[in-house]
Amino acid sequence: MDTKKIIYELRTKNGMSQDELAEKVFVTRQAVSRWENGETVPNTETLKLLSKLFDVSINTLLGSPRQLICQCCGMPLEDDSIIGRDNDGSLNESYCKWCYADGTYTYSDMDELIDVCIKNMSGEGFTEDQARSYMQQLLPTLDYWKNHESLGDNGQFEEFKKQLIAEFNALNIAGMPEVRRLNALVGKYVNLEYTLPNGQHAKFLDDGKTYLGNQLESKLDNEICFGIIANVDFLLVCTYKQDGADPELVLYKKR
Repeated sequence: MDTKKIIYELRTKNGMSQDELAEKVFVTRQAVSRWENGETVPNTETLKLLSKLFDVSINTLLGSPRQLICQCCGMPLEDDSIIGRDNDGSLNESYCKWCYADGTYTYSDMDELIDVCIKNMSGEGFTEDQARSYMQQLLPTLDYWKNHESLGDNGQFEEFKKQLIAEFNALNIAGMPEVRRLNALVGKYVNLEYTLPNGQHAKFLDDGKTYLGNQLESKLDNEICFGIIANVDFLLVCTYKQDGADPELVLYKKR
């Protein structure tokens, strides 16, 4: 789809007139009209404002001329909903939500990332050895790993993960194995609904945010898994059966 049609559809979908859109991105109504007529295209700075206003990538605004892939894990970024965000909330077209969240890189160990990717790739026609070999060849070619030393935070995020792991293990929950690793998890995929003691139902996560967590097999019941989720504000522990069935909230603790 052409940029002119994309801007028109986004504007009308959000119930804005040309005057209203012009005011929000600091241009004239005539400029908006020229975009929608295909006479001109917004400049770089205006594209950034439009991207933030409509919560879509610049690539989408331009009709998706580039095939984006995450420069950390290699995942195709085929949908804006899986693109990572800078700490001001704007989309960062270089990374996925799992590798980059709120301006923070979530992986500093290539082998750890490969282990996570292998689990997902094993269900897509790859053997574990094939997946590992593929990722070992791919990751060193990506920008994040080429520039890892300059992009890092001197280990601060890894220290934060270690602190969360220690806090989970200090809970001493019966049947829950020792926590050794936390992975990036997007809320949409782990936001289970729990039945509270008063009979009401509740979710505790934001579908659009990225958290740290893991799945652990219960030491007492091989049909039960523990799910652990955390961020800077809370720890959450739940149990569930296969595919998230029969979820039960074990603990929700403010940090």
